[in-house]
Amino acid sequence: MRRTIFACGLVLAFAGLTTAAAAAVGSGTARATAGTNPATTTTTTTTAQAATTADVKRPGGHAIAYWTRHIRRSRAGTRRWLAVIQGGPARTSASRRHLSALSYARLPHLARVWRHREHAAWWRANHPPELRGWTCIHQYEGSWRDSGAPYYGGLQMDLGFQATYGGWLLRHRGTADHWSPLEQIWTAVRAWRVRGFSPWPSTAHYCGMY
Repeated sequence: MRRTIFACGLVLAFAGLTTAAAAAVGSGTARATAGTNPATTTTTTTTAQAATTADVKRPGGHAIAYWTRHIRRSRAGTRRWLAVIQGGPARTSASRRHLSALSYARLPHLARVWRHREHAAWWRANHPPELRGWTCIHQYEGSWRDSGAPYYGGLQMDLGFQATYGGWLLRHRGTADHWSPLEQIWTAVRAWRVRGFSPWPSTAHYCGMY
């Protein structure tokens, strides 16, 4: 009987120790988990904030495409107006480096620069020297689309005159009646700088140009 009671006591004691050990392990795990979670949460939050800030600062593809499109449009406009003035394809001081090689921060500035250049070229092309005189001479000479040989256009240029002062236009666009009025006037301006108004002696005199 005593042995039975003693054995039962040992069993109960062992069960109590096992329960206490399990409780201690569970408490320690809870404390460890509780101590780790705030740090993990803080780190995750900081990383997320940094990623969000980087996304805000990083330019999007739409913004880059917007400025690139404006730069190219203004470059093309500048070349077009300079071609009117020069009588052929214009060379500009544009960098040969591709726009994609530029930093995003430079694109808005470069867009403003080319917009100003385009406006300056437009203004110059539309205000050739002695514009009032050329307009007056044209009224006496003929239509801008006058195709009657041997003189063509609104300032009545013959083929030799066109070849000398508007050679590129003559080769690529045909006779002066196919040129715009500004192209015809700027061709006359190139001749005027060398010969004055002598190619239009009578009409220039009527217009009071000399």
